[in-house]
Amino acid sequence: MPDPAPAPLISPVAARDMAARYNRADFRAWARRAHTTGGCAQPIHLRGRVTHLDPLTGTILHHYSTAQEPGGVLRVACKTRRASRCPACADTYRADTYHLVRAGLVGGKGVPATVSKHPAAFVTLTAPSFGPVHTRRTGTTGAVVACRPRRGGGTCPHGRPVSCTVRHSEADPRLGQPICPDCFDYAGAVLWNAHAPELWRRFTLAFRRHIARSAGLRVADLREVLTVSFAKVAEYQRRGLVHFHAVIRLDGPGGPHNPPPAWATLDLLRAAVDHAAGAVTVTTPAAGGVPAMTHAWGSQIDVRPITTTGELTDGAVAGYIAKYATKAAECVGTLDRRVRPTDDLNELPISEHARRLIAQCLHLAAVEEFAGLRLDQWAHMLGFRGHFSTKSRHYSTTLGRLRADRIDHNRTHHDQPTTGRLPLTPEDEVLVIAHWRYLGQGLTPGEALLTAALTGKPLPSLVPSELHPRSTA
Repeated sequence: MPDPAPAPLISPVAARDMAARYNRADFRAWARRAHTTGGCAQPIHLRGRVTHLDPLTGTILHHYSTAQEPGGVLRVACKTRRASRCPACADTYRADTYHLVRAGLVGGKGVPATVSKHPAAFVTLTAPSFGPVHTRRTGTTGAVVACRPRRGGGTCPHGRPVSCTVRHSEADPRLGQPICPDCFDYAGAVLWNAHAPELWRRFTLAFRRHIARSAGLRVADLREVLTVSFAKVAEYQRRGLVHFHAVIRLDGPGGPHNPPPAWATLDLLRAAVDHAAGAVTVTTPAAGGVPAMTHAWGSQIDVRPITTTGELTDGAVAGYIAKYATKAAECVGTLDRRVRPTDDLNELPISEHARRLIAQCLHLAAVEEFAGLRLDQWAHMLGFRGHFSTKSRHYSTTLGRLRADRIDHNRTHHDQPTTGRLPLTPEDEVLVIAHWRYLGQGLTPGEALLTAALTGKPLPSLVPSELHPRSTA
């Protein structure tokens, strides 16, 4: 099924809606709120009030009501991480992730600068092959070469050519698509995605076991002398498989404040990665017409040291991980939402490869042996149901701490109600009484255009079902 033609950027409906909003008497107040949300493309709509009281005297120190807001509604930023949903909030999430990852490499945010002397590497773990796909290859000179040339040519069992001599451009929509969709193992790909988080968990366990064994220690005793810290992000390849990028660091006991033992070197870290990646597997039973499988990491395992200068610096690694922390599976051509029971899979605006992956998710979800994977709930993610960005406890600060610091910073620029008394007893502290009601989320097409123009933030996809507020009142 060919992809539908793109809709015009500004439709007549969006133009009329934009003009109607601009000509309203409360447009200036609405524009200020758009700036306050940072240009959020899908703000949350709230109605309610907040009252600050002196509990000792009952005096109202401050009162706020959304009745004074445009339309009687307060719009607050959605704070999503997904750039495909809200570029503005994703920028904030990306910046927070950048500082979180970089702090674990050079210090800051409560991490000592001496952490930069700890052995650290940028590790990439990939998925195995489930069938040949179109790819963009470069030769030794950097020039683009043929995709999959085969001297003898030939065809697959389904009668399709096994060779592709095209020199694909970076924007070629065929990239990641199977050479023969009928030869591609869609069931294996979906089940691998579903078990990728478990493979990562087993990898971290095997990694620690190898470190302990190399040092002549029991695993239970390793934490007394060494801590393994990491920050990880999942990235989708165009073929629809996830792979993981991780910063792995060796610390002393308790985390980055203590140096690791002298025997904890970069060479040991690299050896532990190679061992753990090849040692762990996850098995799935034969069911639903799918044979029993053993899932493992692919053969392309990359371990590169992180340095303060050169090609792979702390800033480059932090930027790379932060970039993919805001992505999902959109590069595969899949949906940006869950698949609904009312959806007609054949009519969805997705690539044919994504359509087959989703169909396989829905098929396996009905198989009792795979029911626990909830593949129908994660069909839009092609079976993957793990967190995109994770870290170990001792790696660095947390996203929650960064957000709390931002809130505290904003509060210092606004006068806070006070009783005027020292907070010696509960009666001396301000009593806050709040009542909020959720009304919906999103922007109309005209509001989305105006918000982008006012704030300079990227314009989101103008999909009416996603931009119109979804009321729950």
